[in-house]
Amino acid sequence: MIHPVRPISIDDIEQARERIAGTVLRTPLVRIDTGDKREIYLKLENLQPTNAYKIRGAANAVAKLSDEERARGVWTISAGNAGQGVAYAARAFGIPSTVVAIETAPQTKLDRMRALGATIVPVSYDDAWVAAETHQFPGLESTFVHPFDNHDFIAGHGTMGLEILEDLPGVKTVICAIGGGGLITGVGSAIKGKRLNVRVLGAEPETAAPYALSLREGGPRKFPDWQASFVDGAGGKSVTERMWQRMRPVTDGAITVTLDQTRDAMRLIAERSRTIAEGAGALALAAALTEEAREGPIVCVVSGGNIDLAKFAELVAG
Repeated sequence: MIHPVRPISIDDIEQARERIAGTVLRTPLVRIDTGDKREIYLKLENLQPTNAYKIRGAANAVAKLSDEERARGVWTISAGNAGQGVAYAARAFGIPSTVVAIETAPQTKLDRMRALGATIVPVSYDDAWVAAETHQFPGLESTFVHPFDNHDFIAGHGTMGLEILEDLPGVKTVICAIGGGGLITGVGSAIKGKRLNVRVLGAEPETAAPYALSLREGGPRKFPDWQASFVDGAGGKSVTERMWQRMRPVTDGAITVTLDQTRDAMRLIAERSRTIAEGAGALALAAALTEEAREGPIVCVVSGGNIDLAKFAELVAG
């Protein structure tokens, strides 16, 4: 059943925080020296148990299911991080999980999902997107946990926004990568629910920037020149109508960055924070370093660090 879109309230997010407290880390917010005068901080979600923020939403969504829904097991769609989050939460409840995995997912993410007990069903990006839009996949009868278009999943992500406001009350801008849109909707709902004057910006790669296009054209659009890249955890082919309804009220714009800028940000995060960010995890910092981001304090959500180490070394060394 596809439920109508409704706003994510502060009460939803506060309840999610209580529900996931034993599963999810309160990640650190650390200032990064970028070599200029701007005040930029990293919200290090790459330090979560699954090395990505998706565990917040997954833990809340699976916990909110009824006993009957959980008894059927759960399935989701993922390029890796959502799949790990759902598999982690499913394992905690002792139920089976299946991940319809986009075939371009890095091996390290596939290995982690399997290690958490998930059954992997590899599919093309297009088939995965159809499943995401229709909320169904042939042959799967377990309970679907949508990786971004799910009220409880998004409310779980909103807990990050509460932490940011508590740790940095003077924040002026928060930047999140956009893939499906669940991350920025959750964080934006928390930020705007508490502090309307704080800007919430999206970050997308030049190869896949449907939200920036949608903002320019005034409605949800498909990105015409989409290309696969190492930024596999963000940058969708399109913005769905439902996610447009979710994102638009809680965001103030989007910044598009190049792949070279993203690589530079991956390198800078490694050098200055001694943590690893995957491509999607570095998008927010890449955006923060542009002129469009303006003055700080700016918080960049480092959404994940799941990347093959050899690939990471190749990217940052190049």
